[in-house]
Amino acid sequence: MNIIAAEWGTGQVLWSFLWFFLFFMWIWLVITVFADIIRSRDLSGWGKAAWTIGIILLPFLGVFLYLIVNGGSMSRRAEDDAIEHQKATDAYIRDVAGSNPTDELAKLADLHGAGKLSDAEYEQAKAKIIAG
Repeated sequence: MNIIAAEWGTGQVLWSFLWFFLFFMWIWLVITVFADIIRSRDLSGWGKAAWTIGIILLPFLGVFLYLIVNGGSMSRRAEDDAIEHQKATDAYIRDVAGSNPTDELAKLADLHGAGKLSDAEYEQAKAKIIAG
């Protein structure tokens, strides 16, 4: 055990951590670029295939060229996807929660029929629900 500790000094451990971190960052960058290529709507299928082949054959040059050419639009695409995902999540929550305008109108009609809402209050609430 002392032999291994004697061979691995503090500097070698720090270099190992640095290289591991750089390797991890490189993998993350390649995955991010591939994900952006796949979700890009402005690239044709041939364009996506060309970028993919270019990155596989010349990884460093391909990734850096992709970042130079398409780097500005990568964040816009990620933001658009996040907005679409949020809208889909909100619609799902509204659907599951039962916030259906028809149900709300039926409840209003019941309250109005029971005399708990005046005609003016009923019409105002109904207009608000219909307007959305």
